[in-house]
Amino acid sequence: MTTIAASVPVLRWAAQRARLHDDVLATRFRKWPLWLRGEAQPTLKQLEDFARLSHTAIGYFFLPEPPALTLPVPDFRTLRDEVLSEPSSDLLDTLYLCQQRQDWYRDHARMHGLPALPFVGSANVQEAPEAVAQRLREVLGLTAEARRQLPTWAEALRQLIVRADDAGVMVMVSSVVGSNSHRKLDVGEFRGFALADDLAPLIFLNGADSKAAQMFTLAHELAHLWLGASGVSDAQAGQVPEQHTERWCNQVAAELLMPISELRAEYQPHAPIPEEIQRLARSFKVSTLVALRRLFDAGFITQAALWQHYREEQDRLRFLSERSSGGGDFYRSLGARTSKRFSRAILASTLEGLTSFPDAFRMLGMRKTATFYEAARELGVTA
Repeated sequence: MTTIAASVPVLRWAAQRARLHDDVLATRFRKWPLWLRGEAQPTLKQLEDFARLSHTAIGYFFLPEPPALTLPVPDFRTLRDEVLSEPSSDLLDTLYLCQQRQDWYRDHARMHGLPALPFVGSANVQEAPEAVAQRLREVLGLTAEARRQLPTWAEALRQLIVRADDAGVMVMVSSVVGSNSHRKLDVGEFRGFALADDLAPLIFLNGADSKAAQMFTLAHELAHLWLGASGVSDAQAGQVPEQHTERWCNQVAAELLMPISELRAEYQPHAPIPEEIQRLARSFKVSTLVALRRLFDAGFITQAALWQHYREEQDRLRFLSERSSGGGDFYRSLGARTSKRFSRAILASTLEGLTSFPDAFRMLGMRKTATFYEAARELGVTA
């Protein structure tokens, strides 16, 4: 049986970036430990199977060393004293898929003469975050009071996504790569990204995060669009990012979701901080970490108290598992995964014969024609 001299360093690299452990691989490929020691080589079929499993182009295995893969957009995740690892295949493939969707929608917008969106790139980091947050509210038709009337964080997030979609922003939310439930996205690697474009602005949210955390990420990425700055983010309300752009976007997001003037009116100074941040989080439909950070911003707590309670709250949240409501309805989740704006546009274009079914299936994550037509009905594209 013919074997292939696959590069051992690339085999190790592909397994590591796909988070495939040696014991798992040894179960699937009996001679995996021998491959790593150079004492045996895979057959072509085995190498093809491993390439599919690790989501690696097979040509890489003939290189002496792993390729240096970088993100196709700026990376805003860098933290002090921490070197970020190479982007995973899951993050890269998610970015590439969203870029393909954005390219398609940009062409669609030009073909139909859709106007450029004036808010994309309309702000700069020298502006006061409060002023920019107010402009966001005006474009989105959003008020903190209206959000406070909503019953749950999930509903508040849904409403914010709908407002962004109505304003022209494609918001895509998923916890997996495409529609592949076996490729889970890691919140520890990224929480979201923005792809700025005045015809096809796109925001992706890591759906593995909590609803309250997704809301802050969405607000943060909206600030990126107002700057006209594409990039991958790890937006966390309580942290102070090293990069000025990220600090500014965090400030805009916090002011958008929890205006300081409304916080001052709502704050109960005699309540214990742990109880107060939970009450404020429920009231404003934000995370407790956002509420804690805003108490500091308003001057109600010291920096020492901020970090003490921040660590305690992080520990508490770490022990809480995200409650799942189940798989939900696929056709409604299609609008969430690919944005209703994008889904409706490509479904209509395909039915009109302007986009091929294979292209539509690939970008929507579908395999069956029946699924396509049912989605078109559910999303109101067909009667």
